[in-house]
Amino acid sequence: MIQIQRTCVLIGLLTSILPAHGQRPIKAPPEFDRDSANKYVHRLHIFTGHDQVDVFDILSYLFTKHKEVRQDTSKTRVGRLYGSLLPSAEYTLQTGFAGAINGNVAFYTSNHEFENISNVLAVAKYTQKKQFILPIQANIWTKQNRFNILTDWHFEKFPQNTYGLGGLTTESDGYMIDYSYIRLYQTLLKTVSRDFYLGFGYDFDWYFNILELNPPKGTTTDFEKYGLSPREQSSGFTLDLLLDERRNAINPVQGNYVNIVYRNDPRFLGSDTAWQSLNFDMRRYQNFPASSKNILAFWTYDWFTIGGKPPYLNLPATASDTYNNFGRGYIQGRFRGRNVLYLESEYRFGISPNGLFGAVVFVNAQSFTEETTMKFEAILPGWGAGIRIKLNKFSRTNLCLDYGFGLHGSKGIFANLGEVF
Repeated sequence: MIQIQRTCVLIGLLTSILPAHGQRPIKAPPEFDRDSANKYVHRLHIFTGHDQVDVFDILSYLFTKHKEVRQDTSKTRVGRLYGSLLPSAEYTLQTGFAGAINGNVAFYTSNHEFENISNVLAVAKYTQKKQFILPIQANIWTKQNRFNILTDWHFEKFPQNTYGLGGLTTESDGYMIDYSYIRLYQTLLKTVSRDFYLGFGYDFDWYFNILELNPPKGTTTDFEKYGLSPREQSSGFTLDLLLDERRNAINPVQGNYVNIVYRNDPRFLGSDTAWQSLNFDMRRYQNFPASSKNILAFWTYDWFTIGGKPPYLNLPATASDTYNNFGRGYIQGRFRGRNVLYLESEYRFGISPNGLFGAVVFVNAQSFTEETTMKFEAILPGWGAGIRIKLNKFSRTNLCLDYGFGLHGSKGIFANLGEVF
């Protein structure tokens, strides 16, 4: 069954302004028009030259009098906002048709040589099935990276399929559940040494109006066995360790990233049940070949329940990471369990010399523990490829469109504003 997820439709045909025989030498007409020839050459250069170009340059060329490629000539970065705004139309099996506005703003808080770029991402989406999703996520660095402030606020009313627990479930096990969800995550980290940080946070999850819409008849679902209730609430503190050598988390080029989070949700903070978890999010980026700008990236995302019993909807599931990205090739929530191991590798390379177009190929694998044995018994691979379109060259923000495949015919289109990891 084809799974289509967060597909962005861009309206426009940029290549329509290119001549049909763009690779042939320019031939002057009988009555040579120097101005026309210069415009012709410039038209080719904006697409094939080596100056960095993004979608804003193309739109400026098409619809304004400004025909030059934009340059960031200011030596002062503080106070400059690098924004990207992407209206989109989508279709997924879960939502039907949907309209969304995706916004991204990046900025620096100082001109220090090793200053990390800060980033704020917001999405507003409304669907044909009257679903609403509104995440606001921020990664803010103070001057000279002294503090890192992480914000993840989220509201959604979003029915989705659930298939039970573990990695051995099948498509026929799936049925719809409905719920509303509020997430409030806030973390503060302080520099211990260069690129190394320690901190703490508070995580709050509230799921309410939980319903099974069409559970299979004559059987008890895994949700019911685990503990189905009309509401689930988790409230706890986190202890965080972070190593972040990336200067740009929107589109990392080189370096390592390690984030280890211990979460404890005691009853006295308002949790329905007391439970603890440990999460490892580790990534590496390197040029390959070493002399090129192409990037070979690796990612592991591992989540373990180390005590108690988290609510069903708090359990790790496919695409349950912060930006709902892991497990391309499978629909969100396809697999779920108390523990997950995840590995992914992606190769990113340029297509056009001016950076407007790029591409990726990727492969991943996820595994969840079975509820009866607490063992990892199945490996679920995914693989695919995608294209990249530069939306903002100063923040290096890309529109990412990927086509992923999984087992048993699972496949679909996955879209992001900024790199997947």
